[in-house]
Amino acid sequence: MASTMLHKSRNFISTFLLGRSYCSTPNRKNLYSRISPLGDPSISLVPVLDNWVQQGNTVYPFDLQRIIKTLRSRRRFSQALQVSEWMSSKGLCPISAGDRAVQLDLIGKVRGLDIAESYFQNLSENDKTDKLHGALLNCYVREGLVDKSLSVMQKMKDMGFLSALNYNSIMCLYTQTDQLDKVPGVMTLMKEDGVSPDIFSYRICINSYGARSDLVNMENLLEEMESQSYVVTDWDTYSMVANFYIKAGLKEKALICLKKCEDKADKRNTLAYNYLISQYASLGNKKTMMRLWEHQKANCKKQLNREYITMLSCLPKVGEFDQAEKVLEEWELSGNYYDFRVPNTLLIGYTQRGLVEKAEALLLRIVEKGKIPIPNSWSIITSGYVVEENMEKAFQCMKKALAVRDQNKGWRPKDNIISSILSWATDNKDVDEVEDFVNSLKTVISMNKNMYLFLIKVYVRCGKEVDRILESMKADKIELDEQIEEILSSRSQ
Repeated sequence: MASTMLHKSRNFISTFLLGRSYCSTPNRKNLYSRISPLGDPSISLVPVLDNWVQQGNTVYPFDLQRIIKTLRSRRRFSQALQVSEWMSSKGLCPISAGDRAVQLDLIGKVRGLDIAESYFQNLSENDKTDKLHGALLNCYVREGLVDKSLSVMQKMKDMGFLSALNYNSIMCLYTQTDQLDKVPGVMTLMKEDGVSPDIFSYRICINSYGARSDLVNMENLLEEMESQSYVVTDWDTYSMVANFYIKAGLKEKALICLKKCEDKADKRNTLAYNYLISQYASLGNKKTMMRLWEHQKANCKKQLNREYITMLSCLPKVGEFDQAEKVLEEWELSGNYYDFRVPNTLLIGYTQRGLVEKAEALLLRIVEKGKIPIPNSWSIITSGYVVEENMEKAFQCMKKALAVRDQNKGWRPKDNIISSILSWATDNKDVDEVEDFVNSLKTVISMNKNMYLFLIKVYVRCGKEVDRILESMKADKIELDEQIEEILSSRSQ
C-alpha cells in the first residue's frame, strides 16, 4: 500500500504540473482529426499544419491551443512543441503569455533544462510575465532542483507574482524530493503571504501528513479544507485519505471517507470507480465492489481495458475466482482490443495465491481459442512454478515464453527466474536441451557470465569438452572467475 500511495502522489504531482487535459471529439474535417492518428513521435506535424493553411483553411488560436493541450495530455510532447513553435513562427494569430509559458514548459520536457533557460533569458523583460516565471519554476520543480526553484519563487514574490499555483509547485518539489516534512511550512507561509490555499494546496499538504503517518494533522487539515466555503472538495482527496486509513488499519474511518468519495464522484467517472473498487477490495468488501461494478457498467457508456484490469486484479483479492473468470469472458465479448495485459492480470492473481495450475489451464484455454500469448503470459506461469519448486513445468513454460518472444520484443525474463531454471536444468537435463534453451534465451538477453557458468557445469557433468565455450567467453570479453575455475578444475579429479 505504501508503494501504491507513493505512486499515486507522484502521479498527482505530474498531473498538477501538466495541467488539466482537454478531451476533444473532433469531426473528420477539422485540423485535429488530421493530427490525432500521427502518434509516432518521429512524425513531424509541420507539413500537416502547412498543408492545412495551403488548402485555404482558417487557423484559430483557440483550436491550436486546444490541440497543444490535447497532445500534452497524451504525452506527445515533441509534437505539442512542434505545434506551439509553428503557431508562434507563422504570425497567423496573436501569441499570448500563456502560449509562451506552455512553449517554455514543452521545451524543458523535450530539449532539456539548458535550452529552456536560454529561451527564457532571450525573452524581453515585458514578456517575462508571471506565467513565464511560473513555467520556468515548473521546469526546475520537474528536475527536482530545490535551490533554483526557491530562487525563482523568491523573485516572483519580489515582483508581486503571488498565486496558489506557485506555492503548490514548491510543495510538489518537496514531495518529489522526499522532503515531506517541509510541505506544511509552505502552506503556512502561503497563508501568511495572504494567498488562499486551493483544493490542490490542501491535497498536497494532506498527502504529506498521510505519507508520514501523521494522521492527526491530516485529519485537522481535512476538516479545515471542508470548512472553507470557497474550496470545492473532490473525490480524489477523500480517496487519498481513505488509502492512508487503509494503510493504518483504520477500517471504519476508511469506509467513511470512501462513502464521501463515492458521493463526490461523477457517476460517469470510470477512474473514480476504479479507485473505489480497488480500495474496497483492499478492505475485503466484495459486496460493495460488485455494486460499484454494476453501477459503473450502468452509468458509463463503455468499459475500457483499464476497467477490466481493475476488476480482474481485485476479484482474486477477495477470493472471487469464478466471478473473475466471468468478468474475463465479459471482456472477451466486449469488442475491446485484445490486450493480453487483461488476462495476464488474472493469471497473476492466480499464481500469487498458489493456483498456478489453474492459471496455466486458463492460458491454455485462451490459446485454444486461437490467441497467441505474449511471452509475459507464459513468464507469469513460469514464476508460479518456480515458487512451487516444480522446475520441470517452469522449464517447459519458459520455453513457451521464449517461443513467442516476437509478440513482445521488449520482454526480458527476470534474472532470478532464469538462474533458478538454469541451475536446475544443468543437474537434470542433457547438454542438447540446455544448449537449445540457452540459444533461445540469447535471442532476448545477451550472453552473460551466469549463462556461461551453467553451460560449463552441464558440459562438465556430461563429460564434454568446454574449449568452444571458453573461446566464446573470450570473444564476449567475459573473464573466468573463481567459481568457473573451480568447476573446470573438478574435471581432473
